[in-house]
Amino acid sequence: MSRSPSSTNLSSLSSELSLEEYGIESIAVDTAPDVIVTPQKKLIVGCILDLFKGRPTLKKLKLWADDATFNDPFTLATGRKQYQAQWYGLKNVFSEIEQLQSVIISSGNPIILNMKTRYKIKLVGMDQIISSQVKIYMSISNSKIIRVDDQWCGKIPDEIFDLPRLSQFLSLCWWLRTANTICFYFFSLIWWTRIWKLFRILNGTVVPILVRVPESIGDESKEE
Repeated sequence: MSRSPSSTNLSSLSSELSLEEYGIESIAVDTAPDVIVTPQKKLIVGCILDLFKGRPTLKKLKLWADDATFNDPFTLATGRKQYQAQWYGLKNVFSEIEQLQSVIISSGNPIILNMKTRYKIKLVGMDQIISSQVKIYMSISNSKIIRVDDQWCGKIPDEIFDLPRLSQFLSLCWWLRTANTICFYFFSLIWWTRIWKLFRILNGTVVPILVRVPESIGDESKEE
């Protein structure tokens, strides 16, 4: 008499099939001690990590509800048209995206993820490292993503306050890099104000006009 597979093996197999079905690339997910992640939540986290790496696809975005919201210091995007454009727009703004760290610190609802990501801005060529806490809210009825909050950690690096050397003071690159860093952290501290919220809503509305999103999964496959 043959032995039936254990429930653990079946769960693992189901998880692998789901990851493959949606084309999820981020399959190795780090967790804090004592944090247990179900296969469905592992799928959701993998989707979010891929998106933050600048690797969006319509298949992955099927894991989002149509009326979901994406919220960060620069954007308040509600509805599929707006949030899809935000994810596809990352590749237009940054020439390089490197995920330095990602750890699940809570597997509840929301799932809470600590992240550190390096971005290289196109044209300017400057690097910016963003440390953030990402909260992923899921629908109770169908386990789809209904909201993602990307909360940047507004800690200003100590080196900003160091007195510049003469060679730095005379360097245009140093001034551009310093201005970029100061502006970045300034925005990360004021993003919650009412005036800045208007900008974030406007950004969520304008980006879909500027960024092209594939019409269908079939069209996207042809482009690849």
